[in-house]
Amino acid sequence: MSTGTRTECSVLIAAPLDLVWDMTNDLASWTGLFTEYAGVEVLERDGDTVRFRLTMHPDEDGKVWSWVSVRTADPASRTVRAHRVETGPFAFMRIFWDYRETDGACEMRWVQEFHVKDEMPFGDEAMARHLTDNSAVQMAHIKERIEAAAAQAAPAQTLEER
Repeated sequence: MSTGTRTECSVLIAAPLDLVWDMTNDLASWTGLFTEYAGVEVLERDGDTVRFRLTMHPDEDGKVWSWVSVRTADPASRTVRAHRVETGPFAFMRIFWDYRETDGACEMRWVQEFHVKDEMPFGDEAMARHLTDNSAVQMAHIKERIEAAAAQAAPAQTLEER
């Protein structure tokens, strides 16, 4: 029995940390922020902890995947810890998000720790490749959406400032 596998992905977003934090922690907007989610249903809130159901768009076989996760945001440390309650193909799945201000931008990082159930037709290595590839796609989309929002929020420059 495996103790699990870990993937780590990050993206640099040219936007203020507060905007990146606010947009990525607004679960109701995830269907526009991520390309893979068709629905987000908040089931319960307790302070900074949210229990919610994610539903994906149908896969190439028409199957719709859905699961419940619990996510706890820590605004003081700019970190989020989440885990799947309904684990699907995973024996366990935990995700850690952290945000760090850099020169005029924000680095957002995801660390995913998981183990695929032993009875699945694929293993941790194949899932790690899938998660890493998909994280890059999702992070690029999130970056694009947040940078567009940051550009809209920026005060219009006058001719003298240009």
